Amino acid sequence: MRMFLISLGAVAALTTAAAAQAPDRSLRPVARGTIVAEQVVAMPAVVQPAAVQAAVREAQTTPASEPERKGFFAALRPKKRSAKVQMFAGKKKRELLRGAVCGDVALQGEPVGSVPGRISGCGVGEAVKLRSVSGVTLSQQSVMDCGTAKALKSWVENGLKPAVGRRGGGVAKIKVAAHYACRTRNNQKGARISEHGKGRAVDISAFYLTDGSEISVLKHWGQGWRGKALRKMHKVACGPFGTVLGPNANRFHRDHFHFDTARYRSGAYCK
Repeated sequence: MRMFLISLGAVAALTTAAAAQAPDRSLRPVARGTIVAEQVVAMPAVVQPAAVQAAVREAQTTPASEPERKGFFAALRPKKRSAKVQMFAGKKKRELLRGAVCGDVALQGEPVGSVPGRISGCGVGEAVKLRSVSGVTLSQQSVMDCGTAKALKSWVENGLKPAVGRRGGGVAKIKVAAHYACRTRNNQKGARISEHGKGRAVDISAFYLTDGSEISVLKHWGQGWRGKALRKMHKVACGPFGTVLGPNANRFHRDHFHFDTARYRSGAYCK
């Protein structure tokens, strides 16, 4: 009997201690759609009161505040561009848009319109005068049609720049030997009208790098790394252009590349 009374006393003591340590709030799961510790628990829209729905939307759309980064981690956060930098960037963009021809900002120049020929077969319908292509300056402003300008852009980006790479800081300028000119092929009497006379050709004799060094078709064809770069340029031009001629073609092209956009049934002619 005494043991029984002791056990009852122990149970009563434990019950009293547990009651004293009971949590202030019920451990029962909180109903969906209520706000707990400033967090919203979503519930299906069909049973949510309007006020709770508004709270859910606000919680979902309001970005959480991030702790302030200091020291090394502060440097990892992208800095906003200053007003001066943004103004300069906007001005540069407007200048590029104003100078774009053929609907491409990579082609900078001015529209020329119709260019009549002094002899039959010459002339360009809608000519442009290019001054730079994909950031590479032309040594002289060159007149051609948009098809030829776009082919030149493709070659500069996929042939010229990769062939030179970062040597000398990369390509800065293209030395143009000839562009539009109303004449016969190779200036030979009685020959057909050259593609130059139709605004569909450009002749290139050299390239200047950012450091001032030169790659010359006449001097460097077959010579060292410059010769290899020239051969790569020549090869890649065959495709964007319908005719590609270089030092191996004939004596008329010993000192330059001739590119034109004439098309042939048998495909591009490259030599």
